[in-house]
Amino acid sequence: MNVTTTDEGWEDEVILQCAIEQSLSGICTQDSPAASQEDGLRRLQSKENRKIVEAIKTGREADVRQLSVCQFALDEADERGWLPLHEAAVQLNQAILAATFQAIRNEAVDIVTLLLHSGASVNLRCTNDRTAMHEAAKLGRADIVNLLIRSGAAIDPRSSYGLTPLALAAQNGWTEIVQVLLQKGADVLSQASDGVSVLFEAAAVENAECLALLLEYGADANVPKYSGHLPIHRAAYRGYYKLLELLIPVTDYSAIQESGISPVHSAAAGGQQECLQLLLQSHFDVNFMLSPWLRRSYNDHRKSALYFAVSNNDIRSARLLLEAGALPNQDPINCLHIAVRFGNYELINLLLRHGANVNYYCRVNTTHFPSALQYALNDEVMLRMLFSYGYDIYRCFDCPHKNKIHPLFASEGWTPSVIKDNMFCEVITLNWLKHLSGKVVRVMLDYVAHVNFCSKMKSVLEQQSEWSEITYIMRNPRSLKHLSRLKIRKCMGRLRLRCPVFMTFLSLPRRLKEYILFKEYDLYNEPNI
Repeated sequence: MNVTTTDEGWEDEVILQCAIEQSLSGICTQDSPAASQEDGLRRLQSKENRKIVEAIKTGREADVRQLSVCQFALDEADERGWLPLHEAAVQLNQAILAATFQAIRNEAVDIVTLLLHSGASVNLRCTNDRTAMHEAAKLGRADIVNLLIRSGAAIDPRSSYGLTPLALAAQNGWTEIVQVLLQKGADVLSQASDGVSVLFEAAAVENAECLALLLEYGADANVPKYSGHLPIHRAAYRGYYKLLELLIPVTDYSAIQESGISPVHSAAAGGQQECLQLLLQSHFDVNFMLSPWLRRSYNDHRKSALYFAVSNNDIRSARLLLEAGALPNQDPINCLHIAVRFGNYELINLLLRHGANVNYYCRVNTTHFPSALQYALNDEVMLRMLFSYGYDIYRCFDCPHKNKIHPLFASEGWTPSVIKDNMFCEVITLNWLKHLSGKVVRVMLDYVAHVNFCSKMKSVLEQQSEWSEITYIMRNPRSLKHLSRLKIRKCMGRLRLRCPVFMTFLSLPRRLKEYILFKEYDLYNEPNI
């Protein structure tokens, strides 16, 4: 039966149509067993339900009043699982929402009042177990929340995810709603299905007043979510300085140890320098290492906060960590390795001056010579930075074949199935690298005494423009001054050489200290000691 919607008989025909449909479906009352399924919702949307929802969205109160006589339509959910009451609770039309649950002046009838007076339950849930209270709290509708409470709405209903209206209000920083719910007895210690606390939700927004209110009502800053993260981790990652000021005094270091991650990691990962500085001033352990189970979630198995900063190419955070005592050689993949891959001179220099191991070895595609060199072959500035800080150049001239003919291999270089101890002569003579061999070897000769070339390297070097200069250097004895410098550097050791403080304590002339440090080859223009 179709309903005609003429202007004159529209209301009477709608009422008649609703009565007929209710009688045919056996759902004349809300309490009738046929009125709902097991979860209390009718899944098939009637056209009356769709009209009610449309009237709610457009703010047509008179239409809602006329349609609300179709009580069965109030318990029908749309494709999202929302009931008309949910829709009314989230509407942005202030004229409709302002007078909810009150006598309406000038014959205006509030939509939510109409729905409830027509039989809609204030605690009825949608398919994800959220009530109108959830939706109003999420959108910051303090007036609606108050009116729902006065109409008997439950304070702490839990959604299918375990979230309460208090958690949703805290998640969005609605301080007024948080205060109302707490005063009405909302559980400040409730947790969602993944262990997320209300305080953790509050750390998602930069609202110190809301967070302080939760702490005042007894929220625990040491309750982690299942991943181990605490509210302080979230605030540090997002750079919420004022939240950190509140959380630091109430966060136990034992809880951080149990979580397996430090807020210093979070601040470094988020590139939040101000928060990082605050944490370091609060004496958080700069060398706290990620727990093994958290390391496995990263392909590189990173451990330190410094690694997060370096992998973000974040020089300022890296400097803060290093100056606070961070150790640069703790991770499976060396921090210097990442900086060299980026080609960031400032970051490389910063790491080297704070003790980064220039002679690290990469676990993948291993080489006989320290791994850093393979990423700097085409960059003389980077080469000289590495060599000045004690790179083991002599390892590059090791070759088991020496002057003998090298055996031929089926493939050149590294392959996925061949991981071996590659010699420098095998790498630098590859077809796509051999054009760099003369330049690289010429730079190397400035930092060594005497070296020998194997037959393979020599044959490639002879084809390079630098060969005549290389030959001249190799045929003539090195100067006594240069050899003395190498001897002094060997006696001092690499750790002392790269320590600026140690060099300032040496009672040597400035020119001599600069000579020992190869300052005449410094292309980076680093400030002199």
